[in-house]
Amino acid sequence: MKTLPLVLAPDPLLKKISQKVDKVDDNLREFLQQMVQTMYHEGGVGLAGVQVGLLKRVLVMDIDYEILDHHRHHHHDNEEQNYEEFEIKNANPQYFINPEIIESSPEKSSFKEGCLSFPGARAEVIRPESVTVKFLDIDGQERVQRYDGISATCIQHEIDHLNGITFIDRISPLKKEVILKKLKKHKNG
Repeated sequence: MKTLPLVLAPDPLLKKISQKVDKVDDNLREFLQQMVQTMYHEGGVGLAGVQVGLLKRVLVMDIDYEILDHHRHHHHDNEEQNYEEFEIKNANPQYFINPEIIESSPEKSSFKEGCLSFPGARAEVIRPESVTVKFLDIDGQERVQRYDGISATCIQHEIDHLNGITFIDRISPLKKEVILKKLKKHKNG
C-alpha cells in the first residue's frame, strides 16, 4: 500500500484548522488506511490528516505495534511508486473521524512527546491524564470512548493538529524557539 508524504514544520499548513468530514465513503477509508501505513512506515503512534496534506478532521492511532521487517521497493521511473513492505506485529489501528473531546480528567500527566512533522524533536508536554472522545469510526458509526495514559496523550496531540495546534505550541517559548532553530538547520542542511 502507498505511503503518503509528510507535511513538515514549519509548513504553514500545520497551523490551519481542519474541516469536518461530511460523509464516510470508500475514498476516505482508503485514505485512512494509507495514513496508517504511513504512520507505521515513519514509526509514529498517531497521525492527523493535516500531517499528510488533508485538511479534514481525521486521525489514526496505534500505540502497541512492532515492526518486524522492512523491505523498500524503489521504482525509479516514478517517485509515487515508493511502496513499502513490512511485517507488523500487534497491529491494532484505530480510526477517528470528526473526533471531539467531550470530557477531560482534572488529573494531568506529563509525557515527552515527539511528532512526525517535527523530525527528531521531543518535549515534555502536560495534558489531562484521561479523556473521553466522541467520534465516528471507519464504518461511520458514532462511538464514545475513554482513553488514558499514552492513548490519551496521543489522541489529544492529534486532535490538536486538527485545530492547527502543534505540540510545540504547548511548551515554553524558549524551548519552542530551540526546536524551531534545530528544524531550520535540519531543513537547510
